[in-house]
Amino acid sequence: MLDYKDIIIKHYGLGLSGREIARQLCASKSGVNDFLTAFEKCGTLSFPLPEGITNYAIANHVYGDSQPSHTRDEAFASPNFEDVHKQMQTRKNMTLTYLWNRYLQDCMNEGTRPYQYRHFCRLYARWCEENKETMHFTAVPGQKMEVDFAGKTFRLVEHLTGELLEIVVFVAVLPYSQYIYAEGMASTKEPQWIAVNNHALQYFGGVPMLVICDNCKQAVIANRDWIAPELNKDYTEWAEHYHTVILPAKVKKPRYKSSVENAVGILEKGIFHDLEDGEFFSLEQFNDKLWSLLEKLNNASFKKKDYSRTHYWEAEREALQPLPETPYEYMERRVAKVSSDYHIRFDNAYYSVGREYLHKEVLVRASVSTVKIYTKEGKFICQWPRATSRSQWSTDPSHLPQSYQDYSGWNATYFTKKAMTVGPNTVEVIKRILASRKFEVQTYRMCQGVLSFARKHGRAALEETCKQALEYGKVTYTFVKNRIVTVSAGKDTEACAKSVNEARNKGAFVMGAESMDINNLLTRSQVLAQGKRKDGDE
Repeated sequence: MLDYKDIIIKHYGLGLSGREIARQLCASKSGVNDFLTAFEKCGTLSFPLPEGITNYAIANHVYGDSQPSHTRDEAFASPNFEDVHKQMQTRKNMTLTYLWNRYLQDCMNEGTRPYQYRHFCRLYARWCEENKETMHFTAVPGQKMEVDFAGKTFRLVEHLTGELLEIVVFVAVLPYSQYIYAEGMASTKEPQWIAVNNHALQYFGGVPMLVICDNCKQAVIANRDWIAPELNKDYTEWAEHYHTVILPAKVKKPRYKSSVENAVGILEKGIFHDLEDGEFFSLEQFNDKLWSLLEKLNNASFKKKDYSRTHYWEAEREALQPLPETPYEYMERRVAKVSSDYHIRFDNAYYSVGREYLHKEVLVRASVSTVKIYTKEGKFICQWPRATSRSQWSTDPSHLPQSYQDYSGWNATYFTKKAMTVGPNTVEVIKRILASRKFEVQTYRMCQGVLSFARKHGRAALEETCKQALEYGKVTYTFVKNRIVTVSAGKDTEACAKSVNEARNKGAFVMGAESMDINNLLTRSQVLAQGKRKDGDE
């Protein structure tokens, strides 16, 4: 059956043509147009549609007891979605893929035309909506975990500055046992999102087959058709690490994750009131209080029952998949370029890459302990322990060529020749920097940095700075960088004096600072006056 309700809204509400609607719904154009024609002739129904009307009700208004003569569905065998629904809610590990394959086999035996899997899933979702199914099926132990953020936030007082920070509460629940986990977050960025999901699995003691999440940006990039959502790369890798599957809820359909919605409501009506009365000066303090209250909640018996969430969770834990040996680590992603020194720069540290990747862009993925480097196409190149200090170099000799001259414009000869254009002191500084590291290539960036000051401050200033570096025994890039500003200022004064002397030598009149002295001016005036009197007397 076509989605008549959707067709009407798209045509009359959005102004789409029958052709465009047919394309979006994967239906025949004639079927859509025939329905629109029949709807316009219907005297009992018009747009806008009555609130809550179902697809079947629309069909009864438009066609009555008769069926449409030209619909796409006539040529296809209708699946028994009532049976499909029953199988999905009562049988553990049941999937729509398995049920579609069984439907496909039945069609082959009967000689009828089956729906493709994607359309089969769409029709099943519509069947659930039309029959007002809430998707809150009888839960299967270990089948899924639902996660979401609580709507209410809390305030944290930074004890050093007195600044007020916002705390967002992450909530996870196992639908079968209704066992709840919650954790306060000072930040909801991806590293923290991965961390709280890790903590939830550790708290539950295993991994469910499915993780039902909201359409938050930390989990989902796009979820336009619900059938094939675009997931966040890090969250996808997190799921692969734990051998589970991410299933985002339908947009603006909270009933698809009704267990976590219910859990949030329980927390807001109980635990959150106790948290509101407290004052917290650290996230750890907040979570300690939250987990203490949460433990009481999970251990408390259900109303009119002798069993608690913990009781059911102990049984459900046996059905969960085992946790891997190590938790998933969030990986930072960067694009870097292999420089002329055969290294990339990441987080103020340097890591060597094979010479075949010289001047090429590579992908960097870094955890807290490891830096992995890949090509732009995703091919693994190498990995390094993550640097523990700024400006740390990690170099593999096999990544370096036998002769730098053959592969790169940067080498000892190149930097020495550039230094010779400045002066002997600069040459000596460059030579000492080149010899300061185990691998010469690790010094190229410093050499380039020192020589670049000649363009900004002048060769004379750089030569004088290098002279001072040699005299003080501080032949480093940092010393040159910090000292040359002061030296350059002095050189500017000397340059000014030099230009004055050159002007005087050429016969131009230049007034120096001593000529503006008041005593000199008075004396000069008296001398000139006396000279004029003598001339007058004569």
